[in-house]
Amino acid sequence: MSRRINKILLKSAAFFLAAGGVLFSCIAPAVPAERSGPTDNPVVRIIIEKSKRTMTLLKQDQEARNYRIALGREPVGPKVMQGDNRTPEGLYFVDEKIRNSIYHRALHLTYPNLDDVERAESLGVQPGGGIMIHGMRDEQLWMGDVQYLFNWTNGCIALTNREIEEVWDLVALWTPVEIRP
Repeated sequence: MSRRINKILLKSAAFFLAAGGVLFSCIAPAVPAERSGPTDNPVVRIIIEKSKRTMTLLKQDQEARNYRIALGREPVGPKVMQGDNRTPEGLYFVDEKIRNSIYHRALHLTYPNLDDVERAESLGVQPGGGIMIHGMRDEQLWMGDVQYLFNWTNGCIALTNREIEEVWDLVALWTPVEIRP
């Protein structure tokens, strides 16, 4: 398929997702979302505010939980290219839950989105990938509950292992994640 057709398909999918996910619900495989926690009031959105170093889980548009987070080694500005150690900014979705991640547990995000791809293409660079909300590797455990004071990831959003376990139970696949500056 040509790059132009791919770009048109991506823009169409992004439009339909923004319009309520009508297209997504028609083409997505019928795979049940993995959940191990309560389902009566699921998390409907995750808001990450890089400048405040916080991640907020929203249930029915009300704050349910708030966490202090660690970011990429270069926390200011949006991710532009692979290897820049920046945390992206924009709207993404949780598209995979990784139980046995090297970072304890992880929620993989749909980075890069269409804006990220277009920005990288205009600069002639690769946007990168593998952006997740995750816990800590064994060698980071020394930071304990103050891990959020360090910019130690390659562009991901990090929590303590206890916190990622809690988030894991509360967040379903395809939950929107808005990452703000």
